[in-house]
Amino acid sequence: MASDTNTIAAFVKLGKYLTDFCDNCYSKTGEIDSELKKIVAQARHHNGWFTEDNILFALKQWGYLLTEENLKAWLSNYTFKKDSEPKTVGIVMAGNIPLVGFHDFLCVLLSGNKVLAKLSSNDKILLPYLSKYLIQQEASLTDKIEFVDGKLEDFDAVIATGSNNTGRYFEYYFGNKPNIIRKNRNSVAVLTGTETENELKALGEDIFRYYGLGCRNVSKVYVPKDYDFDTLFKALYDYKDIIDQHKYANNYDYNKAVYLMSQFKIMDNGFMVLKEDEALTSPISVLYYSHYDDESRLRKELEELGEHIQCVVSSESLANGVNFGNTQKPSLNDYADGIDTMEFLLQL
Repeated sequence: MASDTNTIAAFVKLGKYLTDFCDNCYSKTGEIDSELKKIVAQARHHNGWFTEDNILFALKQWGYLLTEENLKAWLSNYTFKKDSEPKTVGIVMAGNIPLVGFHDFLCVLLSGNKVLAKLSSNDKILLPYLSKYLIQQEASLTDKIEFVDGKLEDFDAVIATGSNNTGRYFEYYFGNKPNIIRKNRNSVAVLTGTETENELKALGEDIFRYYGLGCRNVSKVYVPKDYDFDTLFKALYDYKDIIDQHKYANNYDYNKAVYLMSQFKIMDNGFMVLKEDEALTSPISVLYYSHYDDESRLRKELEELGEHIQCVVSSESLANGVNFGNTQKPSLNDYADGIDTMEFLLQL
């Protein structure tokens, strides 16, 4: 089992294909691939949360990552066994953001194994098309990629991503096989009150990209006592047009109405609700916050919550730390839940 150079080359070609497509879409110059444009439109119509901007953002990030330099630097950290029999790895994919399961797909193929993928009904258009492109570049991948609609069968290991509820279901059905089972996670930000306007504007990207539906989206902020929320609201004002998306607007109207009827104390800027709450998982259009008065105590609290937190956005040096604006720009070795997917696959 080894990472085949032809497979790497196919992914490099895919990366260039995506980069060229996105560059031409954003600049509105040059020739735009008509087939991929149709696929983007289909994905947009299929799932109202998948706007063209968010789909292009996801494609662009993968285009940036899938270069020969990036792939080889990432893979150089691993020892690949020679002549091992490829294993069939079932991947149960989430569908909360575009191509959320692509990293697992990439890891399985570059580890020399076979993909048996069950797509989410919310995101079933993009990956089959990209797989078709990969197979056009490298015919041997034909026998290594399979999509199934029904029950996963005849697999040697499984990677399954879902909610806490589906996680229990996954553990019951897949517990007798080598597995990675992922449940709910959220991301948080720790503010000190000394952030620049640009840092807080970048935080808006972490909050609002994909409408907050990703596990890497910031759903809660920790702020010091007497924090000036006006500064935060002012910096986030650039994202006000998010309210024009009707699904988001419906969530905003509903959550705001519930809080007001329940007489909860909230802050509101016309497109986002701020609510003090100890929980990590906030509803769409709502950002939770908690105050802290001791940074070392907060660090300890975040460490204790580690299995529920994907990223921590902060200018401070914190575990799982990410710079402002970068939560939705993970690198190839940023593994979900901190579990090294590639190492898991190489041990099969």
